[in-house]
Formats: sequence, C-alpha cells, structure tokens
Amino acid sequence: MKKLLLLATGGSIASVQGEEGLSPRMDAHDLLSFMKDNNPDYEIESKLLMNIDSTNMQPESWIKIAEAIYAEYEHYDGFVITHGTDTMAYTSAALSYMLQNVNKPIVLTGSQIPINFKKTDAKKNVMDAIRFACEEIGGIYVVFDGRVIRGTRAVKIRTKSYDAFESINHPYVAHIHDAEVKYVSAMVPKHAKGQKKIKLDTSLSPDVFVLKLIPGTKPELFDYLKLLYKGVIIESFGIGGIPFQGRDLLPKINDLVASGVAVVITTQCLEEGEDLNLYEVGRKVNQDRIILSGDMNTEAIVPKLMWSLGKGVDLTQVKQLMETPLYYDTTV
Repeated sequence: MKKLLLLATGGSIASVQGEEGLSPRMDAHDLLSFMKDNNPDYEIESKLLMNIDSTNMQPESWIKIAEAIYAEYEHYDGFVITHGTDTMAYTSAALSYMLQNVNKPIVLTGSQIPINFKKTDAKKNVMDAIRFACEEIGGIYVVFDGRVIRGTRAVKIRTKSYDAFESINHPYVAHIHDAEVKYVSAMVPKHAKGQKKIKLDTSLSPDVFVLKLIPGTKPELFDYLKLLYKGVIIESFGIGGIPFQGRDLLPKINDLVASGVAVVITTQCLEEGEDLNLYEVGRKVNQDRIILSGDMNTEAIVPKLMWSLGKGVDLTQVKQLMETPLYYDTTV
C-alpha cells in the first residue's frame, strides 16, 4: 500500500465566498473530506502549510514547501501539493531546482473552481494527482485536467477553462482517464528506485525582474533596474531580437552585464524558443556574456535564475548553470 502526504497551500481549490470575493479558507483536512474514495491501494495524510491565494506566493513560500517535502521525504511514497493555479507553474519549476535527485512523485494540482462548488474541477484534479502520486516515477509534476506535465514545462495559458495548463515545448508525460495512467511513449518512466539520495538546495536570490519589451521601451529604464536587481530577464520580440535603431537598447543592456547583473534573453512567444543567430537584431547582442534561454519558458527561467544567483557565483558560472539543461527545462 502506498503512503501519501497531501500538503495544502491555499488557492482557488480551497476558497470560499466572502464579502470581498473568493479567498482560501479550507484546510487540508477539509479538502480531503470532499474525496469520497476508499481505495485499498493507498492511504493519505494531510497537512496545511499555508492558506494563501497563489497571487501572494513568494520565493520564501517555495522554500517552505521544499523544506516540508524534504523533512517528510523518507516517510511517504509520494506527495500531492494543492496550490492556486496562477503561480503554480513557477512553484513547480522552483521545486524542480530545489529538490534534487527526487525518486518519488511530487505532484502539484489545484482547480479553476473551488472544491465546495457544485460544478468544480477540483475533485477530478485531486484524484488524478493522488493516482499519479502512486506511480513508480520520480520528479516534480503538474497534474491538471487529466494531463501530466513536467514541473519545468507547465504554463497556465487559460484563465477560466478547465484545461488551464499546457506543456510548452515538451511532450506531456502522461494522460489520466478513469484512474488509468497512460504514458506518452517517449515518456515511459524508468523504475524510480536506486537513485542518488535526495538533496535540498534552497539557495535563492529573489532579486530578479522580468521585462517585456514593447515598441518604445526607453533605454533609461535599465539604469533603474541596475540599482534594484541582480538578474534581469528580457522577453524580447519573436525569436530574440533587441532594438538597436531609434531607441537603442544594446548599450544599456551591455552596461547591465558590465555592472554585474545577470541578463537572460528569452522570447514573448510561448513556443519554439529564442535563436539570436538568425537575424541582425539578435546577432548584435553579446552572446558571450548574455544568458541564452533556448526554449525554456519564463515560469522556469525565473526560479532557475534565482536559484543560480543564490549560489553566490560569478556571472560566468551563472551563465553556465542557466544554459545547462536541468530537469527537462530546455531541449538539448
């Protein structure tokens, strides 16, 4: 029999209607009370870690979740984390970097509609997450609307629909239907046992900023970023171009790097990633110093940069860490 632990953190799934709108109020025990399932294959215990809207999730919250899993890791066969949908992808990616050598399933799920509403996706999502947490597979996953997604590849792309999450630039790991897990052929897991011992690495530096370029972005903006942040992620146009005519951003970006700020170039496009070698607007960027993101999504780049900067290493080492594929976060 599998022994599972459900860790509740709040989110829509645990929300009730109040005077100022929906807010998380139900604890972990409340959530499980809605699950009418007497499955002889597992037993599940629960614990409330925090009860917040995921909009209020912070890097310090990620650390608390990682530490809770690490503390209980040897006592359970799998873990389910209920979480708000809005920042779930950031959390799943952050846990992928902070919890290393994971050989048990750690599954994040939530819902678009609270579990106590008559029409809700919460019960299905929790049951699917519990089912997948019983698998002989290691790693961090998002389970939502019957889809199993790598923790570093999940992105929320819909605000209301049940199929809120997609796996970006990577196949789904599996699909769950009527409690049956069907793996995508390329993702069939190896037996999870016999790997290295789990390692906790919560060295995060939260001083990271994401800048989405628009036509008309002022170069002077970068002077302020240099004073406030240790890392800047630039969501550039298309395949990775940086404007150098009119409002020329290149000198300010080079100045950011020269001042010791880690600069990552990514794209505003969800799929297929950046390639700075294709156009002149990309080739003018100093690729020896700028961090290239490949086809990573922003939800993974943010915690990976925080994690890399938290190690206190120089920018050359940060660039090497960021550009090294970890936990399926970028295509080799």
